[in-house]
Amino acid sequence: MALFSSIFILLALIGLSNIINRHLPVVPVPLIQIALGIAITLIPSGVHLALEPELFFILFVAPLLYNDGKHTPRNELWRLRAPIFLLAVGLVFVTVFLIGYAIHFMIPSIPLPAAFGLAALLSPTDAVAVNALAGRVHLPKSLRHLLEGEALMNDASGLVAFKFAMAAALTGTFSLTKASISFVVIATGGLAVGCVLAFLITGLRAVLRRSGLEDPTLHMLIHMLTPFALYLTGEHLGVSGILAAVAGGVVHAVERDEYDKARARNDEVPDHTWAVILYILNGLVFVILGLQIPVVFSTVFDNPAINSLQVTGYACFIFVLLLLLRFLWTYAFSRGGRLFGSEQQREKLPFKILAMTSLSGVRGAITLAGAFSIPLFLADGNPFPERNVIIFLATAVILLSLLVASTVLPLLASSSDTGNESKRTEKERQGQLKIMNAAIEAIHQAASKENEAETAAVLAEYERWFRMLELQKPKLTTKQADEGIIDLRFEAFRMEREAALRMLARNEISEPQFELFKQSLEQLEQMLAGRRGFWPIIMKKLMKLLLEMLSLKKTKSPVKLGQADREALRRMKLRACNAVIDSFDQRLDEPGSEERSELISHYHFIKEKLQQPISPKKNGGDADVQRDLHWVAIQAERVEVQSLYERGEINRDIANKLRQFIRNREASILEQG
Repeated sequence: MALFSSIFILLALIGLSNIINRHLPVVPVPLIQIALGIAITLIPSGVHLALEPELFFILFVAPLLYNDGKHTPRNELWRLRAPIFLLAVGLVFVTVFLIGYAIHFMIPSIPLPAAFGLAALLSPTDAVAVNALAGRVHLPKSLRHLLEGEALMNDASGLVAFKFAMAAALTGTFSLTKASISFVVIATGGLAVGCVLAFLITGLRAVLRRSGLEDPTLHMLIHMLTPFALYLTGEHLGVSGILAAVAGGVVHAVERDEYDKARARNDEVPDHTWAVILYILNGLVFVILGLQIPVVFSTVFDNPAINSLQVTGYACFIFVLLLLLRFLWTYAFSRGGRLFGSEQQREKLPFKILAMTSLSGVRGAITLAGAFSIPLFLADGNPFPERNVIIFLATAVILLSLLVASTVLPLLASSSDTGNESKRTEKERQGQLKIMNAAIEAIHQAASKENEAETAAVLAEYERWFRMLELQKPKLTTKQADEGIIDLRFEAFRMEREAALRMLARNEISEPQFELFKQSLEQLEQMLAGRRGFWPIIMKKLMKLLLEMLSLKKTKSPVKLGQADREALRRMKLRACNAVIDSFDQRLDEPGSEERSELISHYHFIKEKLQQPISPKKNGGDADVQRDLHWVAIQAERVEVQSLYERGEINRDIANKLRQFIRNREASILEQG
């Protein structure tokens, strides 16, 4: 029961971290999750979870790296193969050698082999942390692909170097020749095992498909078991399980491309389920990291034999050395513009790109898991020298890399976009086109013989929006302009209420019909108010509930609309549209005329839809089925926005604008219904 409670609390913290990030976007989700993990351990009855390195690697590292290998562009990996190798292998061993000697020089009580082991743990960047950072900071595409490729490969090289350093620390013997040969065997063997096993698994799936077993649940089970099978097989054979998982992900991506058209709908459920699993695993990595920090820090700060201030200074100095070494390494191999695989660009890369490359080398939970795997005792039975200090230094460098990258990188990335508003606006327009393409694809997938007429009607509407957006010239939009449009929408809702009240006063509609119309307007207001924050909506709902309680009104059960009610709602909406259009037409010479013209066009479109004759099974088919298809499309748009953001193709501001774009269309659909 205690284990279940701990897991439940950790999952709840993941959800809470995203809610907090929604209202504090300046703080990245990984740091929020780490902070929540620390906070929960400070509660007397809080969660206290020991980190088991072997379980951590198989449970978290294997599936996450498998997924990264599956989604990293293969052509970019091949194009950037030289710089990726220089960073993932060359920089790792240079870091082990130079930083290892520096650590031993600063802290002589740490033996040289143990210092090499700590440097080996600090050398690889963490793929999970890199992806979390890339999702928040709009890094240049080539830099993002370089970091992803580096993070996929350097885990293996860093952990192999750590393995040999620990062996030397435990036994006191080390052979450079043997270590070099073993590294090549372990790395190439891991890639080979991953490729062979992945081909066997994809072949099994093909056989299952040909035999008629297209059950999504079965294929989802294979998806879930594949990364664990790859990692365990690699480790059992004495090669790199991490590289086996990465190679298996790449092979799976090739197999998926070949069969994508034939089984697009069959993969829909597995992809969505896999996305949920990855979301949970990513969050758990940082929450578990936060759980370990109080324990690690207390072992140093509570030990009178250790000068905690001095050790903290050592951690800061090691972090600065890592940044400096990474900067010099990338600078040395970027002469002639070849860092990103460019054959044409011959000028040196600017300082900003080199600085971003250096700062993006964040360390993560893999480093901490490796530190916790350091044995407690040497081969002769003596305690491992300075084990607690080594774990503390690794943890401190992880936190420093995350904090510095999260604070400095956004400044460097945003400064590159300053003064380039037209480029940002074009990205926003391209994002709108992509999310509408995703909606159209979702509608096609939901099409069937029973809803042919409704599918055609919804597709025609999306095609119309699509053509309008393609023909529209990108115009600069500002936050003030967006707020102005929202203010006008609320003003229009007020006019609609007044028009409906006049109809009620003249007994053209009944009071229940007016209440239905008012409720629909409140729903639209809440949808548009979502951009302005979470608390205004909550406060408004609480106030409404309080007034109902004070007035002792009973909550009415939902009313089933009859034909007369539908006709009355249509008449009210038409009258309201005319009122808004007439009012805004008279004020086109006032400031904000462009926004008023946009709303006038919107209300004319609503009028045209409402003036069409009501015929459930003609032309556009059943209105309820159309509405269901619209919701399918809207959900596909939201998923695409999140996907674009996670891939780093758009930044947070553009993602929020696209979500507002979706909410506006959702409000338009509600107004038509």
